[in-house]
Formats: sequence, structure tokens, C-alpha cells
Amino acid sequence: MFQRRTLYFLLLSLLLTSCSSNPNNLPSSYPTYDPFVPLQGTGAAIDQNSTSLPSPTRTQGPTPTRAPLSVTIPPRNPDAPLVTPTPDVPKSLPTPRLEANQYTVAAGDTLGSIAQNYGVSVDALKQANGLTDENLLTIGQTLNVPPPEPSASGSSFKIVPDSELVYGPASAQFDVDTFIKNEGGYLASYTEQVNDETLTGSQVITLVAQDYSVNPRLLIALLEYRSGWVKNANPTTLDYPLGLVRSGHADLYRQLTWAANELNRGFYLWQANAIGTWVLGDGSVVPIDPTINPGTAGVQDVFSILDDRTTWNTDISAFGLFQTYFFLFGNPFDLAIEPLTPVDLSQPRMDLPFEPGAIWAFTGGPHAGWDSGSAWAAIDFAPSDVMGCATSGQWVTAIADGFIVRADNGAVMEDLDGDGYEQTGWDVLYMHMAAQDRVGAGTYIYTGDYIGHPSCEGGIANAAHLHIVRKYNGEWIAADGSLPFRLGGWVSSGNGTEYDGYLKRGTSTLEAAEGISDLNQISH
Repeated sequence: MFQRRTLYFLLLSLLLTSCSSNPNNLPSSYPTYDPFVPLQGTGAAIDQNSTSLPSPTRTQGPTPTRAPLSVTIPPRNPDAPLVTPTPDVPKSLPTPRLEANQYTVAAGDTLGSIAQNYGVSVDALKQANGLTDENLLTIGQTLNVPPPEPSASGSSFKIVPDSELVYGPASAQFDVDTFIKNEGGYLASYTEQVNDETLTGSQVITLVAQDYSVNPRLLIALLEYRSGWVKNANPTTLDYPLGLVRSGHADLYRQLTWAANELNRGFYLWQANAIGTWVLGDGSVVPIDPTINPGTAGVQDVFSILDDRTTWNTDISAFGLFQTYFFLFGNPFDLAIEPLTPVDLSQPRMDLPFEPGAIWAFTGGPHAGWDSGSAWAAIDFAPSDVMGCATSGQWVTAIADGFIVRADNGAVMEDLDGDGYEQTGWDVLYMHMAAQDRVGAGTYIYTGDYIGHPSCEGGIANAAHLHIVRKYNGEWIAADGSLPFRLGGWVSSGNGTEYDGYLKRGTSTLEAAEGISDLNQISH
């Protein structure tokens, strides 16, 4: 009782001083289109079974001295008062929909995804259309979509700063394994098979943090809050430690990939001013308070899927996840790096990701960088020498100088600021790189050096291609936003539809499309 009373007054004082890829062989989703649709039967026949690839012939350049950590956090003054952050400048939220709509079901739709896009509950959709089974949808079916019926607005309490949601500078020197072992809970002895490899609990946390670019401290706090896995050696909740009881989501990895994807979804939708309400587990439609930050929006989104309104109000309060985080790591706002992306940020020089003279196709405009929840940070290029998932003989080349900080499971991450941490500064992800001849982690590369061969490795794809993405301080940088890709003079843009988009250079414009044609063919 004494400990709880102490906690109550501690958190009360904090408030009063305020100024106001799918687990286990189900990798994260990637494009499933075939970028090389046959063109009137033209084109050379390709041996799909051929494994003969050109050997690297370039001489590796010198490796510079590793730079010091490019972003550091000043230590907190222990005598400074605990204060909550000021509210963000209120957002101008999307105008609520007041009239019913009609929607035509397309391939890949579910009732849940349609409900999420329109900001209504699944039950509301079922009732409006007389549906008894939400799984019985047919392509071309017309659905009536009722307007949302909002309840009271959500909380303005800030849970975490943006820099504590992303895999950013404050996590660069956080030792996940040591922290988990020192806590001595169930997580410290946990193991799981992920993609045919046995991983420890800390390795699962790190893998999800890296892939989704989500802060491992936040994942750990969420896990402890929901199940006690971090401190309790014998927790009662084992199969679904985050409480998402859904087919295909048992075990730690699948629970965390779901949570990381939703943390990203809330963060980037709020950042892009693309969402104004949460639909809770009980069907409540909650207008989002316009003064919260994207990091808080990400956490609110996760709990909106798990909770009814009463539980949600608690989980996003000072006595919810914030309290657990506070006792594990201290005040999250002591670790804030603001702004995470400076207003005057500009992209360093980057070249096209293939050799001069090679012909490639621009097959994917701006789309999600990792899974479905992140910013539309990726664009895709496909080589011209193979069809399907045969490994290409063409080379993906470095678009800038930098250190390779990791290279496995089809992914190559390049750090451009020279400190060897992907959590700081500019980074580039080259995805679907074949294992054969792939550049190794720890290598320093120069613009134009070989990264590897495009393939289908590392994600769901049915054709060899390069999925290329940028991050800054751990934040996925949108390819259709204020900092578009600039690759050898080509500038990316979008049209509001995922995978559609353009590359423009001077008076030339290429449009992303499946196949290869004059509309999307590109070379140096």
C-alpha cells in the first residue's frame, strides 16, 4: 500500500507541474505483383533455374575511421522537477464524414480493413449491410458504409516522445540483452523459432525493433505492462503476451510484430494528418485530441484495438503504460530528442541504385517501408534480365557512401553518417538482396560499390526487385512527402494511392508500373 501511495503522489506531482513481416516463415509483407508482365511476347527467353551470377570485380576502397556517435542525449539534472511536456500545436483534423458512403469490395479486402479505412466498427458495417459472417465478402460486392458516431474525445496526456517510439538515437547504446537478463523475468529465459532459427527473448525484441524501426524500450514496457514477462519469472499469460488473441498471432514474435506495425501506423497516420478518430474494440469511435504527438498516437492506436473505452482510458493515462515505462526506464521525456527530424533537414546526395548503362524499371511508387504500418518510405526498381523470382545477374549499387551495419535475410542497412549506428542520421535499406555475393556487415562502401543482386529473399514477392527505403534518426522518411527521394536528379512523388507515383528529372517523367516500357524504363 505504501508503494502504491508513493507512486500515486509521484505521478500526481508530475501531472500538476505540467504546462498544460509475419513470423515463422511468414515474413513482413512486401509487393506481391510481378513487375515483368510479358510484353507482346517480346524479350529474350530467360532460364529461370540458372544460378550463374557475375563475380564482383571492383576493388574495395579504404575504410575510414568510425565516427563518434552523431547524436547524444545530455544527462538529466536529478534536482530538476518532473514536468510533463507542453501540448503540441493543435492539428487540423480531417473533417468527420457525415453521410453514408458506398464501397466496392476489391481483392485483398476484409471487413476489418474496410472498417479501419472508413473509421467505423466492424459491427456497424455488418449491421448496415445485413451481414452475419464478416468473412463472406466477394470481389465486386457493394457495401453501405455508415457515417461514424463519435463519442467523447480522447485524452490529451502525452505518453512517450516521438524519439521513444522510433528506433532512434536514444536507443543506440541501449543493451537489450543485459537489461532483460538483469530483470530476471520469464523473458530472460525465453526462446522461440523464428524463420528456422532459435532466438532468445532479447533477440526477438532486437529483431522487431530493427525491422520495424521501433524503440526496444517501448516494446519491453508494453510487454511488461500487458503480461509481466520482464520481471515475473512465472507469468500467467504465455501464448498471447500482449493480449491480441487472433489466429496466427501466438508467441512473442508475432505479438510484437503486430504491435510494432500498429505503433508505426498510429505514428505515421497522425504525422501525415491522415486520421482523426480511433475505433475501439467495443465499437466506440473516439475523436483524437488534436494536441497529442505522433508517439502518443502510436500507443493510443495499439490500445484502441485491444480495449473497450473504459480500459482504453486507463491504458493511455499516467497510470497505464506510462507508469510501467516510468518504473522500468524513468521518465520517457528525459530521453526526448526534439525535433527528431530538423525543419531544415535535407537529403544528402544519392545516385541511382544500379550501374551506368544497365536498364531497370521503376515498378513501385511510394509505399510502406516495412509491413503495412510505416510511412510510404519505399520505392521499387526491377532489373531487366530475369522474370519471376530468379536471382538477377545485375547489381544493386550503393546510392551513397557509408558503413554496412547489418546484412541478412535479404536486408542490407547502410549507415551514412559514419558512426556505425542505424539509429542516428541518414540510413538506407536495400531490401531483397540475394545472399550470394551480398555485401557483408562491417564493410565500408562508396557510391557505386556493389550491394548485391536483386531477388525475392527477405519478404513476400513473386519477382526479383529492389525495395529501397530511407530513414533519419530512426524515422521512416516518406518518398511522397517534403523530403522525396533525389536519385541522380530523379525526384520521387506520389498521387495518394500506394504504389502509384512518379520519378521526375527536368522535363522527363517516369510513372511506376508493372512490366517495362517507355513509361518506366530508367538508366544512368
